[in-house]
Amino acid sequence: MTISTDAPVSNRNWLKTYYYLRFAVAAIWVALAFTIGRSVPSLAAAMLVAYPAWDALANYLDAGRSGGLLRNKSQMLNVVVSIATAIAVAATLGHGMHAVLQVFGAWAILSGLFQLITGVRRWRSYGAQWAMILSGAQSGLAGGHMLHKAAGVAPVSIADIAPYAAFGAFYFLVSAISLTIGDLRRRSKAVAI
Repeated sequence: MTISTDAPVSNRNWLKTYYYLRFAVAAIWVALAFTIGRSVPSLAAAMLVAYPAWDALANYLDAGRSGGLLRNKSQMLNVVVSIATAIAVAATLGHGMHAVLQVFGAWAILSGLFQLITGVRRWRSYGAQWAMILSGAQSGLAGGHMLHKAAGVAPVSIADIAPYAAFGAFYFLVSAISLTIGDLRRRSKAVAI
């Protein structure tokens, strides 16, 4: 696969900022999930609805900066699925965490597929998308694991979703750093010429 990395500098800068922002939000969410979220059910409930809602907003903003939703159909589908997930999580909170975990599992599979497609599509223009592609694939696997765990009888909580979010944070950080290093290399080559 040829990598041209011919995206305009403003788009590359946006994508780096976007990935750093996604990392920061996910890292904060994970920290709260493993600490306060485990002992304050009302906070955990709000966080469980907020996580897919944030994903919908983030994909909407990113698609808007990248030509719009109609030009970025995988992100458009991710927005729709993430909004539906936030609504479904809110609706299933009263049915227990197993039901919520089922919703999150299905969402992880679908959103992972759409993220993988977005990463493949961006590869030629931006490069450094291997982490997003890997993240999308791993999201699908995590979703399958969540569905399996949700079908069991062992107690589940927000802490069972936090590792999924932690891996997402890690991949966003790796992608942001990869783009940053790529830009530094391009600048040093331009100076050397």
